[in-house]
Amino acid sequence: MAKEELIQFEGLVTEILPDARYRVQLDAGHEIVAYTAGKMKKNRIKTLAGDRVTVEMSPYDLEKGRLIFRHKDERPGPAGGPPRGGAQRGGQFRRR
Repeated sequence: MAKEELIQFEGLVTEILPDARYRVQLDAGHEIVAYTAGKMKKNRIKTLAGDRVTVEMSPYDLEKGRLIFRHKDERPGPAGGPPRGGAQRGGQFRRR
């Protein structure tokens, strides 16, 4: 017997629950409980309330799912934000 195909939906994280679970409102109107997929944990992708996500679900249980992708925000960030990276090289780190 072949493995059933998983169904993908998009939704909005409405609440962060204990034990690394999330309450997700799907675009179709249903509300489910989902957990973070292993690749998102491995790559340390954080999910907050209000994030758009893609959820993967089994056709057998449509009340639970797995977060497989967090969509980037469409709103632009600060243009002159702080530089990313380590400490700035300046006179204070000069070797004597």
